[in-house]
Amino acid sequence: MVQATASAVEILVGVQVTDEALYARYRTEMLPLLHAQGGAFVVDVRVGEVLRAPADARFNRLFTIRFPSAQQMDTFFSHPDYLAVRERWFVPSVSEVVRLGEYSI
Repeated sequence: MVQATASAVEILVGVQVTDEALYARYRTEMLPLLHAQGGAFVVDVRVGEVLRAPADARFNRLFTIRFPSAQQMDTFFSHPDYLAVRERWFVPSVSEVVRLGEYSI
């Protein structure tokens, strides 16, 4: 009997950063938590000009985050330590979040 293996999952996200210093602090503090769940940034871009976006979405950062499985992604985003870091640094530094896609790898 062959067991199915969990597929890696990657999400594509755009954010409108309004305070670079606070956002940098968020990234610094969330990174060890991300790595603990096997997650990693694959692409990370500062956006100069958006030519087309869904529903008038605004973003000046675009990135992908990859996790070994959907379960590890869910665990990361719901973990109390991550939620505390998010509330302290992300919420006051980002005005808009657009989840542009999710796919299995």
